[in-house]
Parts: sequence; C-alpha cells; structure tokens
Amino acid sequence: MKKIIQQLFSLIILNNTNLLVAPSNAYPVYAQQAYANPREANGRIACANCHLAQKPVSIESPSAVLPDTVFEAVIKIPYDTNKKQLLANGQRGPLNVGAVLILPDGFKLAPSNRIPDTIKQKNKGVYISPYSAKSENILVVGPILGDKNKEIAFPILAPDPIKSKEINFLKYPIYVGANRGRGQINPNGEKSNNNPVLSNASGKINDIHQNTNGTYDISIKNSEGGIVDSKTTKGVDIIVKPGQLITKDSPLTIDPNVGGFGQVETEIVLQNSNRIIGYLVFCIAIVLCQSFLIIKKKQYERVQIAEMNF
Repeated sequence: MKKIIQQLFSLIILNNTNLLVAPSNAYPVYAQQAYANPREANGRIACANCHLAQKPVSIESPSAVLPDTVFEAVIKIPYDTNKKQLLANGQRGPLNVGAVLILPDGFKLAPSNRIPDTIKQKNKGVYISPYSAKSENILVVGPILGDKNKEIAFPILAPDPIKSKEINFLKYPIYVGANRGRGQINPNGEKSNNNPVLSNASGKINDIHQNTNGTYDISIKNSEGGIVDSKTTKGVDIIVKPGQLITKDSPLTIDPNVGGFGQVETEIVLQNSNRIIGYLVFCIAIVLCQSFLIIKKKQYERVQIAEMNF
C-alpha cells in the first residue's frame, strides 16, 4: 500500500519536470562570492541589491510531498517580450532571466538518474546548480534568454526522515527570487549604464552635443554663469533640450531599465505516508459504517412494514 501511494505521488509531481543538472557559471557567482546565504536576516534576497526595480514573480509547487520522491517547482517570471533592454555595450537586446530557489534543509536538486531523458532533452541548454558545495538546498539558474524561459522548472528531491534524523515530517517554507533584465548596480558597487542620467547641477541647458561613439555631452549654465558638463552613456534617449530649465538630480535621459527583481515564498509539507494510509483506512471505515447503518435501517423498516401487515 505504501509503495503504491509513493508511485501515485511521483506520477503527479514528475509530470512536467524539465531541467538539466549542470554547473552554472553566470552572474549569480557575484552573490555566491559575497554571501554565504543569499537570503539576508531581514528576509531580503541579495539579488535585490543590484536589481532595484520590483517586478512580480510566482511559484507553483505541490503543497505536500512524500519522502524520497522527486517533485517539480516551477518559477514564473512574467514580462513583456517585446521590450528590449540596454546592454553594456549601449545596444538594445532581449532580456535575460535568472532565479534562485531556497529550499528547506535536506531538499536538493534531483540527481540526473532520477530525471527521465525525455525531460532532459526538452530543456537542453538550461542549467541549474547548487548555490555552493555547502548549500545543496539553495539552487541558482541564469542568466538565460527570457523569451524562451519565462517559466523555469526545478526538479527537487525530497529528503527521507528515516535516513536522516535531522529531517522531520513538518511544514517548511520555500523562498524564491527571480529577475528579468540587467541590474542597476554592478558588483563593485558602481552604477551600471542601466540607469537614467541625472543632472549634476541646476540651471539652463546650454548645449547638447552628440559624440561619434554615441554618447552625449550636455552643458548646463548655472545661476552663477558657469558651465557644468554632464556626460551620458551610449544608447540612452535624451529628454531635455537647449534652453530648458532643470534642477540638480533631475533626469536628463529616459530610464532605460525595463526589468526588475521579485521574491515570493510558499510552503510545502513533508508528508508521512503512514499518515496517508491511516487517513485512507479511516475514510474506508467511515464509508463502511455508513453503509452498514443504511442496511440496518432498511432491515428495520422492512420489519416494521411486516408487523403492520400482520
């Protein structure tokens, strides 16, 4: 009975698993080098330190799983695929996406031999890896092309409390963070070109000069008659014009950022199969009792009818 229940659970939660297990050498490496755990004490995930804009993200996962079974957690990263982001070279290009999945202790990425070959082939080129050698329960993926990966599926192996005394049959939290597009802060703490250019002085726009490399030099005449220059990065769109009055720190360009980061959490129950068996036995007993009660009632009614006819 126990084995049948485990097989039923496996069929339900393995239906759409579609990630490969392989190393991930990408932007998450910056967080890996700076944070032993990407989730800070206040609940904030470290990715939000570079991706400043807030965007939605969601996760779909089973509410309960059995020990030593593989289940699928799907992270959804919605965004408008028609939008293009400003790349580091000043050109416009498609958005990339990335995600981090923080699982309870004991949960980890399912081994390759537990994932069907058809599912591996389905998501060929999408790689996922543990956050570190000591944090197998924290998984990262990306950056990868967003237009083909707005949904990222993680095949997860649930722990077995029988094999590990540190694991219990309890309800556990799962934390998710996901981004689309480039960040506004570089790992060295400096701003990236994915930010609006702000005026460094108050005054009147004196001149706007476009350089051969695609950047702009904007000269501002302040109240004292001096000229202050503001230089833009390549690929931005100017929103000011000569003669316009501006104040310090007001935007000179359109905000090029079209992405952002979001985080969410959910819960999962590591279910004891014996409890399920007990529940099924209880339900069957209730059904049998109800059936016997109905049969007994019918017999009593027949006796009453027979006595009345007599």
